[in-house]
Amino acid sequence: MHMQDYEFWFVVGSQFLYGPEVLETVANRAAEMTEALNASGNLPCKIVYKVTAKTNKEIADVVREANYDPRCAGIITWCHTFSPSKMWINGFVDLQKPYCHFATQYNREIPNEEIDMDFMNLNQAAHGDREHGFIAARLRMPRKIIAGYWQDEEVQKRLGRWMRVAVGVAVSRDFKVMRFGDNMREVAVTEGDKVEVQAKLGWQVNTWAVGDLVKVMNEVTDAEIDALMEVYRASYEIATDDIEAIRYQAREEIAIKKMLDAEGCKAFSNTFQDLYGMEQLPGLASQHLMAQGYGYGGEGDWKVAAMTAILKAMGEGGNGCSLFMEDYTYNLVPGAEYSLGAHMLEVCPCCAAEKPRIETHPLGIGMNEKDPARLVFEGKPGKAIVVSLIDMGGRLRLICQDIECVKPILPMPNLPVARVMWKALPSLTTGVECWITAGGAHHTVLSYDVTAEQMHDWANIMGIEFVHIGKDTTPEGLEHDLFLADLAWKLK
Repeated sequence: MHMQDYEFWFVVGSQFLYGPEVLETVANRAAEMTEALNASGNLPCKIVYKVTAKTNKEIADVVREANYDPRCAGIITWCHTFSPSKMWINGFVDLQKPYCHFATQYNREIPNEEIDMDFMNLNQAAHGDREHGFIAARLRMPRKIIAGYWQDEEVQKRLGRWMRVAVGVAVSRDFKVMRFGDNMREVAVTEGDKVEVQAKLGWQVNTWAVGDLVKVMNEVTDAEIDALMEVYRASYEIATDDIEAIRYQAREEIAIKKMLDAEGCKAFSNTFQDLYGMEQLPGLASQHLMAQGYGYGGEGDWKVAAMTAILKAMGEGGNGCSLFMEDYTYNLVPGAEYSLGAHMLEVCPCCAAEKPRIETHPLGIGMNEKDPARLVFEGKPGKAIVVSLIDMGGRLRLICQDIECVKPILPMPNLPVARVMWKALPSLTTGVECWITAGGAHHTVLSYDVTAEQMHDWANIMGIEFVHIGKDTTPEGLEHDLFLADLAWKLK
């Protein structure tokens, strides 16, 4: 499903105490608000007004319906009047979809001449939302609280950003990763508990033999390769005479995509140490698949493969730019301190500042028989984040750091890979100290689309630990926070 295929259900709280005329007004206003929000252009998904809930059964019924409707990515609630919170308990206990408490009111201002007790009985959002908020706090529910006037653009955009998080949750809970072989030998951070990941995040992570891929590659026709070559020519600059190397990458891409689609997988991993029967490590093939929304992880890193696809899904319709990344080397010149990120071959071209070039160069490690074709380009400037999901043993930790990507300060003409350069917050060296303290991996997802707030919301819904490294983070403060978090998570 794509972003526009999901919807969010609007459930408004009230009660019978105020009489049928008030309830009719509440329902009409809820429908009016829904129509206006959908027409605002600030929401990536449609809101569907479902019910003005007045009983325990109405709430439980709409929650049950939402849980089993794959189109419903979350529930948004608001209490126009006072809605006694005990009637929400059964529904909230059973709720399995992301939940946003929209603390707003129909009118922007208090009308000096009009306000009387009839007005007060009808317009009790300040009253009702506090009662409503208590029960979610009492039940320790993960939730997003958005307060503000519903017609304000920034309020609508905040709601839209949360919707993207909820779509990321929906994608995660129905997600499959295809592993070609195992992870790189002796690497620690790419390991992880696949049973725990499936229980917490919904991912189904399984392996397929490289020999199965080679078999499908051998069945790819010249006509299929010719068609994909035309796509390559339209999208990229051909900067090599070794056309056969490009055609081999096309053969790999077609075969990988066939296997992914046949199994319903949206991400894959491989390793240069296990290419039995293949001539080239998939470089261009992996890059072009990522450009189509698939996730990828090098060295068998299935966690970053899945996270790449999930962040791409969350950013759909925006900048369209979330990508597999690896920290490679630093520029430690005072006043010009930057990280250089790249990978051997596999950086998604969604971040390219200019039209990428297809080049062929030797790859001096692994089981490559021939020089693999790959896309070479510079990443574009802009504010971004890097995200790392790690297995701490007994729990998952999601680490997010704020960065600012820049045009690379050096041309690096002899570096035959795609590259991105960035300033890390709060600074390069402090950021490195904090990242290492938190246990962040060398593989990340770099995103120009998704924010740290959205990743915090996603982790909160998923019930996993979240660590944010930003402009105000210090190593001492982070170390203290991690110590307390370690104790707290052991009690959960």
